[in-house]
Amino acid sequence: MASPAQRSEIEAHQLTQLNELLSALIPENPFQSSRLNAAGIQGPVASLAEYFEKAPFTVKADLQQDRLDSPPFGANLTFPIERYVRYHQTSGTSNGRPMPWLDSSDSWQWMVHGWMEVFKAAGVTEKDRIFFAFSFGPFIGFWLAFEAGAQMGCMTLPGGGLSSEARLKSILANDATVLCCTPTYAIRLAEVAAKEGIDLSKSKVRTLVLAGEPGASIPATRARLEELWPGARPFDHHGMTEVGAVTYESPDRPGNLQIIETSYIAEVIDPETGQHVEAGETGELVLTTLGRIGSPVLRYKSGDLVKASYRPASECAYSSSLNSDQMILEGGILGRADDMVIVRGVNVYPSAIEQIVRESGGVAEYRVDIQTVDSMSEIQLAIELEDKETNPSPLIARLTKSFQNQLSLRVPIKVEAELPRFELKAKRWNKEG
Repeated sequence: MASPAQRSEIEAHQLTQLNELLSALIPENPFQSSRLNAAGIQGPVASLAEYFEKAPFTVKADLQQDRLDSPPFGANLTFPIERYVRYHQTSGTSNGRPMPWLDSSDSWQWMVHGWMEVFKAAGVTEKDRIFFAFSFGPFIGFWLAFEAGAQMGCMTLPGGGLSSEARLKSILANDATVLCCTPTYAIRLAEVAAKEGIDLSKSKVRTLVLAGEPGASIPATRARLEELWPGARPFDHHGMTEVGAVTYESPDRPGNLQIIETSYIAEVIDPETGQHVEAGETGELVLTTLGRIGSPVLRYKSGDLVKASYRPASECAYSSSLNSDQMILEGGILGRADDMVIVRGVNVYPSAIEQIVRESGGVAEYRVDIQTVDSMSEIQLAIELEDKETNPSPLIARLTKSFQNQLSLRVPIKVEAELPRFELKAKRWNKEG
């Protein structure tokens, strides 16, 4: 992947961190050492180019198989099991089974620091009161955020075990200034507020820190959030159980994500060939965790589709202490490699569908049904109306025209009385086979 010449400081820092990581893994981590030895890496590498040339990609199936081969936690552990203090799970895999993940206290603190970077970029300070609207189950993201907020000196308000109405009342009663949840759930809370007569204009929430799905970087969804939460700015972030907090939104460029490059080596590759793509081209994000020594991933194919560009550090409203050009993901996470479908020759991404649906107005929730007909993919859109009494014909006409104009596709649209709601990641793509 082509990058500007002014990358030397970042790449030197990453190489130093990488070699420290390799020195810890090769003698102690069974999963990583066997893969590295097989690739001809038995010690420090001379350059990032050597690392990219020799080190194999890691995919989720590798990690799943490792758990099966060495149950229950796998062999991707650098320390004795007694050193691990945190247990979490992925939200689910392609076969529906969540994958367990362990962290040592040092690795956990490294990830907490990443979330502190997210909060600081969002303008959060110790004076803020952060409400966490999620169930506090084994999902890792907002556990990290909760501890990051506490370590920053913020008042942290847990919303686990509460109904949406009770969470809204707690947000107002406790003068919360920051809300952490998924974009879908922020919309759902506003929907409940309207139903229960709760006036969100009286809320003191000024920042929505949103994660778990790419909605906050989609212009129409962002505009909808700003409308529903008066005076609050949506702030996007993305991460994964397998890697931690990877990006934060560029404060001066809404809808674009900045990689925390002091903590990660990021690559963008062609998902089919594995070769680096040019800056500005769409590809799959690949990540190496530089500080999660207890349970790292090396060259992990995240499945996230992105378009990377570079900006001088001087142009970033918030950036690391390193002065090299910074990697930016234009438009945030564009979709998942396994979610993109080709419909009559058109690459259709979830973010494109959401943009069209949200900008149309009048849609409370939606679902995309994907069918295979004569070995070809076809999509159909199911929508739930915000106003159940309204005539859906004008809305359907707007949506039909937008799909035709923006994607050159005729998409059948049906109205359903009610569609599922989601607290964490929304599951709107229904692959029927």
